[in-house]
Amino acid sequence: MHILVLAWEFPPRIIGGISRHVAELYPELVKLGHTIDLITVEVEGATHYEIVDGVNVHRIPVEVNQDFFRWVANMNDSMRVYADKSIEALVDCHQKFEIVHAHDWLVADASISIAQVYDIPLVATIHATEHGRYNGIYTDTHRHIHHKEIALASAARRVIVCTEYMRREMARALNCPSDKTDVVYNGLSAERAARFQNSNFDLDFDPVTLRSKFAQAEEYIVYYVGRITYEKGIFVLLNAVPHVLAVMPDRVKFVIIGSGDTQSLKQQAWNLGIHHKVLFTGFMSDYNLTQFQTIADCAVFPSLYEPFGIVALECFAAGVPVVVSDSGGLPEVVRDGITGIVTKVHDGESIAQGILKILQNPAYRDRLVENAMQDLHDRFAWPQLAKQTEAVYNKSLKSSNSI
Repeated sequence: MHILVLAWEFPPRIIGGISRHVAELYPELVKLGHTIDLITVEVEGATHYEIVDGVNVHRIPVEVNQDFFRWVANMNDSMRVYADKSIEALVDCHQKFEIVHAHDWLVADASISIAQVYDIPLVATIHATEHGRYNGIYTDTHRHIHHKEIALASAARRVIVCTEYMRREMARALNCPSDKTDVVYNGLSAERAARFQNSNFDLDFDPVTLRSKFAQAEEYIVYYVGRITYEKGIFVLLNAVPHVLAVMPDRVKFVIIGSGDTQSLKQQAWNLGIHHKVLFTGFMSDYNLTQFQTIADCAVFPSLYEPFGIVALECFAAGVPVVVSDSGGLPEVVRDGITGIVTKVHDGESIAQGILKILQNPAYRDRLVENAMQDLHDRFAWPQLAKQTEAVYNKSLKSSNSI
């Protein structure tokens, strides 16, 4: 098949999880024999056209606008014009695109227009919903995005989501029929997994010296990494800290890694009397995070909303045991008591019990890590996920022929 992909981000332009998802999925589809043309936004330092791992990447300029929604509209206009020229060139060569694949609401207008004008089946991957992020639709901004998501889900022949939880959310929030929605997990490429694995990492640093920057020699290191936003539930982790310290006083240090406004979290730590046990590092590069994970003992992701949780897979690869909340798709990614510990959402005491279970039981910890590494291979490898995506394309073509 010849597939046209629209995504607003692609490396080296990395804004959220879509960029890596797109960059890791489509090379595997190329290996299956498909031709991929991907239209995305230009970024400084990258050429407007290049072949990346077999994928034809077209980076287009977008008229600058301070209003984000106006900028998104400009991007869709530019993508539509570029696609028109590409489709005309294919027609001259007696070729055509057989599938249009859109990633999230940001490219909805262009994707829907291209699919309708040229009668090409549209497949949409919806990575998260505005309703889910805010547990409802409350503002004009929410409504604008929500309506774009509904339009994209309605126009698509098939909709791909990353978990069964998201399939239910699509039906509940976007009125998208469950039998129109396919679940294809996110994955972790072998190359990226290798960067997180100690055995494939060149330890050009002293772990003892590195550890001393974050904790005392006798302290365990428990950390969170990700965006500093309300939906990530970091305040729940802070509420768990006193419960952990009550059992293991002076034995645990908590490290919060990520960029964002941490003022309220720092104030919370002070109010709880735990400020001396919590370190906020700010942003940490992938290279430094890989080093850090070699000296960490437990990762915690207490999200209030999480469609999938790719950070859990990165911990699987790094050999760090994980504690997560039972929010969204996390219980599908992390199998409770098998590849990690799943705790109650918005419950600091439950999070604390999960942390203590890992820190106090080394053999149990090692078993979780071993099982998680196996799950990376069995459930989250991109070659298998690409075949599942290919099956969705075939469904879309069959439904197109039946219309």
